[in-house]
Amino acid sequence: MANEEVLIGSIDQGTTSTRFFIYDRNAKVVASHQVEFGQIYPQAGWVEHDPMEILESVRVCMQVACEKAKAAGREVEKGLKAIGITNQRETTIIWSKSTGRPLYNAIVWMDARTSSICRRLEKELENGKNHFVESTGLPISTYFSALKLLWLLESVDDVKRAVKDNDALFGTVDSWLIWNLTGGAKTIGKDGTEVQGSHVTDCSNAARTMLMDLKTLEWHEPTLEILNIPPSILPRIVSNAEVIGEIVQGWPFAGTPLAGCLGDQHAAMVGQSCRIGEAKSTYGTGCFILLNTGEKAIVSKNGLLSTVAFKLGPSAPTNYALEGSIAIAGAAVQWLRDSLGIIQSASEIEDLARTVENTGGIYFVPAFNGLFAPWWRDDARGVCIGITRFTTKAHIARAVLESMCFQVKEVLNAMSMDAKEEERTNEKGEFLLRVDGGASVNNLLMQIQADLLGSPVVRPADTETTALGAAYAAGLATGVWTEEQVFSSEAKKEEPTVFYPTIEDEHRKKRYESWCKAVERTFDLANLSF
Repeated sequence: MANEEVLIGSIDQGTTSTRFFIYDRNAKVVASHQVEFGQIYPQAGWVEHDPMEILESVRVCMQVACEKAKAAGREVEKGLKAIGITNQRETTIIWSKSTGRPLYNAIVWMDARTSSICRRLEKELENGKNHFVESTGLPISTYFSALKLLWLLESVDDVKRAVKDNDALFGTVDSWLIWNLTGGAKTIGKDGTEVQGSHVTDCSNAARTMLMDLKTLEWHEPTLEILNIPPSILPRIVSNAEVIGEIVQGWPFAGTPLAGCLGDQHAAMVGQSCRIGEAKSTYGTGCFILLNTGEKAIVSKNGLLSTVAFKLGPSAPTNYALEGSIAIAGAAVQWLRDSLGIIQSASEIEDLARTVENTGGIYFVPAFNGLFAPWWRDDARGVCIGITRFTTKAHIARAVLESMCFQVKEVLNAMSMDAKEEERTNEKGEFLLRVDGGASVNNLLMQIQADLLGSPVVRPADTETTALGAAYAAGLATGVWTEEQVFSSEAKKEEPTVFYPTIEDEHRKKRYESWCKAVERTFDLANLSF
């Protein structure tokens, strides 16, 4: 038994790409594959995906990773014990129960089309923007799934008809994937009988809809009634680590249990082994900072979100988190590449930014579709201030990197005000920020982050902690690992890279004050004339 092949799979479905990883018993990557897919921009502020393209990207990633693992001599069919799923959160899909076809494109988390619905609800409801905070932990914002679902219910005829005919199912990307992987509209199970897909979501993804009661982890009926959302279209809520179903024939790894599911930022917390009082920041398309507050959900007074961190089993305690969500981080680098042509690949930005010692007084605020935490201003739009004839593309590139770090600093300042007593420090009394995500491999970005925070930044040897967290959840559900193994620091054998601050406090303070001035310039710009 000691030499038996034990493998765990992980589907990592993100905003711009899908990946599939296969891990061994020691949580080391055996094989992986990535497929990028396009985003759809029907008009300014709208962002969509093709749900069928997402499905196909998952299928290709699973198949190619399987082939790679076999080529490396791994007994994949025999050794794969379970598969976990992690996904972009809030992105909203509604599809036909009978045909399995989407009734509209997926509305992506950063989409801002629901701003008029938000304003309407703020005026109608007694507590305005914060009406649902006490029950769901979330303010009224274009960010969350409930508002996107409301737009679909009010604006799309196919959706209206399907709801009337009891043929509509709603879900975030995890629900869409699980439903299709476990049967979809109709398929044949391994025993030869017809099966339909499991319509479920996990508590971390459900926590991002603005429809789930944070205390009970069930759909909040008063909220559904206020928004006129029919409960029949909603998925069943499960924990983050339990067997959800089996993959059906027609997919790679048929018969393998789906046994773990978390939203991407929650998966990263598990992958980073974040215990109570520890925080992580994931630098991807956006940037997301979460602090584990244990079994206590803290209501923020400083613009942060109360959310589920993870619940690692049906009977396991629920860990909560304070979250600061930043809409645009790596997406600003993509903008430099794809829209402005300043760089040819995302990796070029570090070398370009290093050709100058500072930004030359440039401050860039990437409020492309508004600002999330801690401001929550959907009337904000991007600005670049301080431009002179001295300004070069290198200064702009460096200002883009700094914009990510300043936004993280804003969130951590708010987090400290909300939960100072919960923060865990090292023996020197320093708060350590754990980082991960694609952009965290940029050494200059991480050094700037440490400088602006005035505290160390810790980057693990493996920065793909989101996929690892979903693998851990699946492994926990099927007995491959224990929680002690997952959260033990002794089990992390590879040393992390630590970035220490190198600038003086006064310099740090002045730069942050300048950043705050730049942020104020973004307000009330959403209705500028074309």
